[in-house]
Amino acid sequence: MKTLIVLQPEDDWITESWLRDQTETRVVSPGEYLSESIEGLPRSIRVCNLCRSYRYQSTGYYVSLLAEARGHRAYPDVLTIGDISLSRSVRMVPPSLEAIIEKALSPLTSDEFVLSVYFGENLAKRYQRLARAIQSQFNAPLIRCCFKRRKRWRIQSVSAISIADVPENHREFVAEVARQHLGRGSVSRPSYRPPRYDLAILQNPDEGDLAPSCPKALRQFVKVAEDESVRAELITAADAGRLFEFDALLIRETTSVNHHTYRMARRAEAAGMVVIDDPTSILRCSNKVYLAELLSRAKIPAPPTMILQRGDEQFERQLPELPCVIKRPDSAFSQGVAKAENESQLRLLLENYFEDSELLIAQPFLPTDFDWRIGLIDGEPLFACKYHMARGHWQIAKHSADSKTPRFGKCETMPVESAPKKCVALAKKASELIGRGFYGVDIKQSGDQFYVIEVNDNPNLDAGVEDKVLGREVYRRIIRTLIRRIENSRRLEP
Repeated sequence: MKTLIVLQPEDDWITESWLRDQTETRVVSPGEYLSESIEGLPRSIRVCNLCRSYRYQSTGYYVSLLAEARGHRAYPDVLTIGDISLSRSVRMVPPSLEAIIEKALSPLTSDEFVLSVYFGENLAKRYQRLARAIQSQFNAPLIRCCFKRRKRWRIQSVSAISIADVPENHREFVAEVARQHLGRGSVSRPSYRPPRYDLAILQNPDEGDLAPSCPKALRQFVKVAEDESVRAELITAADAGRLFEFDALLIRETTSVNHHTYRMARRAEAAGMVVIDDPTSILRCSNKVYLAELLSRAKIPAPPTMILQRGDEQFERQLPELPCVIKRPDSAFSQGVAKAENESQLRLLLENYFEDSELLIAQPFLPTDFDWRIGLIDGEPLFACKYHMARGHWQIAKHSADSKTPRFGKCETMPVESAPKKCVALAKKASELIGRGFYGVDIKQSGDQFYVIEVNDNPNLDAGVEDKVLGREVYRRIIRTLIRRIENSRRLEP
């Protein structure tokens, strides 16, 4: 005997038409199985649990639980029962299944659809591939999925239904597919393992070209996370209320202190979640006044820096050396940064910038063809890039009033080992002043001298650019850092 079917006697319609022909299949009641009144069952036996309920501590639940304790192969197993009973199970859907759902249901005119999956089959042949994909994902004998369309089709709910819930006119079909399924050499095992952790990736689709990661890079994060048994979901600020459903938060939206990115990072960290980048890193990196003071005190080579204060008489007597660069404290993506060639330009620029901030940064202009960007995660270099200046411009990004999209210079990505050792060492030293997050250190090179311009939290990671050398390994190292931090935090819990 290879298969033991556990069901109530009144539900034997599913087996009566074919069991008489089976020599390796037997039916028992839940009471018989739980009482161990059956002698001599081999450990390799399959137990097909068709009880009327799988809810926690029900008879069906205990049938699968004890089957596993006895070394039997339960179908469904307790892990599947637990996952399928949670509302979060609909968030475990991998991208491959989402694509199958969309292809199967896109011809429908309604925005809601219910699919019954019986042993991996559906009465309608056109839904056969979808039914088998659902079976592979959730791996229970009888499944009911409710779908809803909001721009794209999504699973709204999923449940393992009772054999008593099978409509009368479906019974003949269900009995036949049960015969085929249970008569095979083995019951299909799930093609997935439930995720170890849930990761929220915060992004803003409206950022366009200024987003820290392009859509393709975001998809890579999701795919690599799935490979590491982490279920990653792209969220936006509108999902802030769901934040505590996750174990970790990875921010891939441009950060700022007076912004929802900082508030969400604070909430997540206060709740014990792992956050990259953490609110302290955002606070430290997003203010250039703070960075200038930090680098100066640590004696990190940086361009000579003046901190200008509105109304300061001493500043009026000693203007910055010209040409110079004036920066707002919270500038990003070359915005809020301007060059003054002469005193009249400088005074006009200061008048404009002082409207928004009490303090400004002034640095001498260091002309270079490119800036180095060293990306680091957890203190270790991840990628090295040369960001060239935009054509005909002194910055990496050139913004114009007649275009919402800036023009960028080219980027050269190289192995970290190929970048100047002094540059990489300086980047590591500067990043350690901030923390152990995901940083991008911008460095200017003049001859054999290197100067830290700034340390950025949440640096750019775009497909085909920063990942050009390491490919998927870049994303994998970030995901594994998150996993390691989650596991370390769990070990520290009382």
